Amino acid sequence: MTKYLDGGITRNGEGYQATEWNILGQRYFPKATCASTFAFETNSEPGQFVPVHIHPHQDEFILVQEGQLELKLDGQWQTARAGDLVRMPRGVPHGYFNKSDQPARALFWVSPAGRLKELFETLHGMTDIPAIVAASKERDVDFLPPEANE
Repeated sequence: MTKYLDGGITRNGEGYQATEWNILGQRYFPKATCASTFAFETNSEPGQFVPVHIHPHQDEFILVQEGQLELKLDGQWQTARAGDLVRMPRGVPHGYFNKSDQPARALFWVSPAGRLKELFETLHGMTDIPAIVAASKERDVDFLPPEANE
């Protein structure tokens, strides 16, 4: 990981350095990365989600670009629509769910970057849920038990 941000443009529908990850069927495109921040786009089809989890060392943000996402943030359900910015402080449980019948696209970023890019590189193409949870914990993302998603 570079210490400083590399200037330039990451084009719509593309990942930085032509990178794309498939994480349990969702498409992720890294947009920018350096030690202080990591930005990525997600494309979530109806029914896709990321379960409730905690980033103990990172603040996270979501700018919904298309569609809508249902979020469980600190135990409370909320809806974020296109144009809305979601703020998720470090240490606060959160998860996002596309419960609609339309795709959703959003720009996420975390600060500091931590090991999240490394985690996404590791998770690309993985399908074994216990292995995904273990790999995430090793890289500072702690998933809560499944009942946290209810």
